[in-house]
Amino acid sequence: MSQIKNMKQMEEKLQRADWKQSRLYLFCNFMALMIISAYSALMLSPTVQRVFPEGGDSRKQMYMIFVMTLMGCVVFTIYALGLFFRHKSGQLGILMALGASRRRLAPGLFREVIVLSGVSAVAGTIAGFPFVWMIWHAFRLLLVDSSDMVLTFDFRCLFISLLFLLMVVGFACLTAWRYLKRTNIMEVIREEHINESVKELGRWCGPVGFLALLAGAVLGYGAPVACHRWFHIYPPAWMSVLYAPVFVGLYMVMLHTVVHGWKSRKKNPYKNIISRSMMKFQGKQTVNNMLVITLLIAGGCFAIFYLPTNGISAMFRYASQPYDYFYNYQADQDVPGREEVEALGREYGLSFQEWKECGYVTLGIGGNDMIEEDEQRYHIEYVPMQSEAKVLSEDAYRVITGLEVDVKPGTYLNLTNQEETALGTNESAKEFTNMVTRRQLRTEFAGYLHYDLLATADTTCCVLDNGDYAQISEGLTDDWRGRFAAFNVDGKDSYSFANAFYHLFVSSFDETCERTAYYDRVQKIRENEEGQEYWGDTDDYVIISYESADSFAFRSFWVYQPDFRILNQNDYLRNMAVMFMMFLFIFIVCMITAMVVCYTRCQSIALNNRYIFDDLKKLGASPAFLDKEVRSQCNNVFKVPSLVGMFAMFLLFAMILYANDGRMVMTEWAAMGICLCIIGLIGGFIYAVYRAAVNTIKRQLW
Repeated sequence: MSQIKNMKQMEEKLQRADWKQSRLYLFCNFMALMIISAYSALMLSPTVQRVFPEGGDSRKQMYMIFVMTLMGCVVFTIYALGLFFRHKSGQLGILMALGASRRRLAPGLFREVIVLSGVSAVAGTIAGFPFVWMIWHAFRLLLVDSSDMVLTFDFRCLFISLLFLLMVVGFACLTAWRYLKRTNIMEVIREEHINESVKELGRWCGPVGFLALLAGAVLGYGAPVACHRWFHIYPPAWMSVLYAPVFVGLYMVMLHTVVHGWKSRKKNPYKNIISRSMMKFQGKQTVNNMLVITLLIAGGCFAIFYLPTNGISAMFRYASQPYDYFYNYQADQDVPGREEVEALGREYGLSFQEWKECGYVTLGIGGNDMIEEDEQRYHIEYVPMQSEAKVLSEDAYRVITGLEVDVKPGTYLNLTNQEETALGTNESAKEFTNMVTRRQLRTEFAGYLHYDLLATADTTCCVLDNGDYAQISEGLTDDWRGRFAAFNVDGKDSYSFANAFYHLFVSSFDETCERTAYYDRVQKIRENEEGQEYWGDTDDYVIISYESADSFAFRSFWVYQPDFRILNQNDYLRNMAVMFMMFLFIFIVCMITAMVVCYTRCQSIALNNRYIFDDLKKLGASPAFLDKEVRSQCNNVFKVPSLVGMFAMFLLFAMILYANDGRMVMTEWAAMGICLCIIGLIGGFIYAVYRAAVNTIKRQLW
């Protein structure tokens, strides 16, 4: 054994002895930076930004979960740093007791924390990119691949990682300076063994916490809705603070878990007293970590629930639609007719039946519109030519649907889906306008018809009396007329035929139809006549091109996108791949982070109380008793945050689905059932990590 001759050698020896704790800090810091780097790289990737609509709910959800993950990583990093310095304090205290001055220790301490923090942070930031690349390409290889899935990076995302890196290094130096300022050497030496007990509240804090959690969710979600519905104002940014009771409630629930637990101890007040005391005496750290775990698991569940909630309704709709092929087109376009389609079908061994065709016209329809008074406030005003509407006659509706309908003259029936959740509905129209002759037909809303294929999110579709239809459509040019066509395959359908027909159909349109479904020609004419510039002529929200007919943007937003059942069913995952991959990645990141925090926290509680387990063994405690105490410690760290995070998000999703239209429809019930199954799978994964943590701690303790 080499002899220590000077203070520098003593310092180096103590640092080597403290390497295990340094390794834990390196790992935690590396993980936090890798997760932030990977998330920001994918979130700001042009591949993702092209798919997530600007200002859309999916993009807002992506940013919201990123903020939750960022908060979790910040708290996680601060916790790891605090744990590192609690162990480091023993080394500093010994050196101070041997006569080392704070000025003497400062350069070495700052050098060590800067190197450890900087190296782990830089390594984590760099590792984030291959981490994203591997997950992304595994998804492309195993599940789905398309031209939209080519991953590109915008390296401006590194600014987020750089800010986080600077925060980590800065906070590490600040903590080092704070420890060096301490004057009580014995307190510094004993820092590692000083407990951080939490203030005990009554057993009421748990139930009150759940009430605060519910109140915050209802207030935060409901207040913006109330602003729109009752006050006609855009909700201000500060209104997000109404979600604050959620975090207060979460804290109270975790505090109750640490201090009191959730089982009654009236009959046996001393049951599990050892494990409860160990957790309570380190309550501040435990509560903070459990809060972070809850947020991360909730964020992960929010992301993974997005997949069935959005996918199930589409799959139900594809399976239940009455025609294998349904499409519409502008009358002035040279679209393949029945003979040409049947000839193409024969090349693939197909024949068709139940071929239906009918005409429709596009008219201006009046309606209530939101008129902005300023950036914050708006009012509802009736506008005679609010938007476009596809209008069918009674006869045309009967031809395409096979259903009889009797519309009274002077009224209209609005098309919606069976569940009455379609967005393109209008109950306030007082007139229809012929956009060529400007002749108007006075009308009023008389009810709904239900037909999913005619109900769209972007354009109102109506049925008029035959006489009213003939009167208002007189003089319309072909660019304001269109046709619906539908047919079924006689026997088994062919994906190859559907794909060939789709590309033939798209190629038959000219550049006048190269527009999105939300480009409203009636609104454009009205605003231009009022001296305003139509937003659709200047906004590059989504640019579509016939050359990218297989892209997500084109298939999602083209005004004449057809409904081919077999094409939709087989290509749904490919079309939604980027969006689904992003939320799947968010889920993976949040769950990995949560499990790392759970694992390290369980190790900290048990290993910091190693002397208690040693004393229990000396007093004759059996291995089964010690095993029970370890399990009890880990159980609370894993179980309560997991259950609260998963079921709170489950209830939030149910509340959102219900609040959308005041009811739950069949597809929404099915989606929530799938989400419940996902919760079961997540629970199994968390239990596996819990078992691994328990076994690791047992190996280290005995």
